[in-house]
Amino acid sequence: MKISLNADMGESFGPYRMGDDQALMPYVSSANIACGMHAGDPNVMAATIDLAREHGVTIGAHPGFGDLHGFGRRRIPMTPPEIEHLVTYQIGALQALAAGRDVRVEFVKPHGALNNMAHEESDVADAVARGIRAASRDLLFVANCLSEMTRAADRAGLQVVHEAYADRRYAPDGRLLPRSAPEAVIRDPADAARQVLAMLDAGCLIAADGTRLSTPIDTFCLHADEATALEVAKGVRGELDRTGIAVVAIAGPGGSRIGLT
Repeated sequence: MKISLNADMGESFGPYRMGDDQALMPYVSSANIACGMHAGDPNVMAATIDLAREHGVTIGAHPGFGDLHGFGRRRIPMTPPEIEHLVTYQIGALQALAAGRDVRVEFVKPHGALNNMAHEESDVADAVARGIRAASRDLLFVANCLSEMTRAADRAGLQVVHEAYADRRYAPDGRLLPRSAPEAVIRDPADAARQVLAMLDAGCLIAADGTRLSTPIDTFCLHADEATALEVAKGVRGELDRTGIAVVAIAGPGGSRIGLT
């Protein structure tokens, strides 16, 4: 069996610091890099690419709404063409910085409110998929399990990477519990590791109430902006290593494809 561990990184901006990418990078296999709209800036993006390369971690674009004050977590009304262009623009920025360092952008994962909207709204999901395809048909689409994004990837001819969360709990319908719910965020490393291993063993999402939802799971996300992110990452990675589950990177054509086997 194999699985990928990804984390949202490069979310600092100018003098403001968000997360500890230096400490977290050794424990993940793929990094979702903010592209300057909800977080990040050109210098942070470049430094995060360099750090990922140093640790042999593959990189992906993490596009979000242009909302620094809201960290991309506020829904912004946009037309499908506007969303498509927003996504392509951010991917292109990361691709240009990566190309100058002989690093390839392998995948795309939407951020925050954009991700939540694309989870449930087919027109938003299709716009994101078109934005990815416009940048490169070789890019993988990292999409929430059981979301409209998985279907949009198929319609756009993109390979989908099914994503679950190590540090978030699920509602019975397969959506994440809202952050306002007391049990929504898992901050205990042992609890996060138990959730990951239980889902891998069952081959499905497991909601907070025990509901099981059949789906492929190719990668687990860790949120780097949580205060307990490093300890959770250590706990999850340690249990995967202890149980002999290979942690592999998200990579497109020419790289090692990921999935559960």
